[in-house]
Amino acid sequence: MRDDREVTKPAILFLCLGNICRSPLAEGAARVAFAAARIDATLDSAGTGDWHIGHPPDRRAQAEAQRRGADISALRARQLTPQDFTRFDLILAADETNLRDALAIRPPDATAELKLMLDMVPGREGECVTDPYYGDDGGFAATWDDVGAVAAALASAAGSPGPSA
Repeated sequence: MRDDREVTKPAILFLCLGNICRSPLAEGAARVAFAAARIDATLDSAGTGDWHIGHPPDRRAQAEAQRRGADISALRARQLTPQDFTRFDLILAADETNLRDALAIRPPDATAELKLMLDMVPGREGECVTDPYYGDDGGFAATWDDVGAVAAALASAAGSPGPSA
């Protein structure tokens, strides 16, 4: 039986500290995964801090994303806003600090669900995506592996048919 309810596309925001490493990598990975699954979604990223507003992703993040088939060079860092809690269905934080900082500004009328990124990956719940910023280039590959798993899980869940009517 056909479900007549309006189908809305998922709206997901990826969150890290400065919005130049983990969250733009997660956005890029999600764009690749959702495109491959032919799923229309609103995908964005933000940081809890304001240090890098307007800056492109870290050059090492851009290089890793490019190696994995995603161009994140046009992304620009922005800071999480209270409006994001109603613009998005799901806000995924890279680590516990980002999660705590997001909860601190979450408005009373928030509708977005707030979780850790790796909560989306079975067996990885409660884990944090490692921050590669202060390490070598290999850290960015490991971060992509993590956010790629998140993106695959999200695309799989978004592509699954809902309950039948």
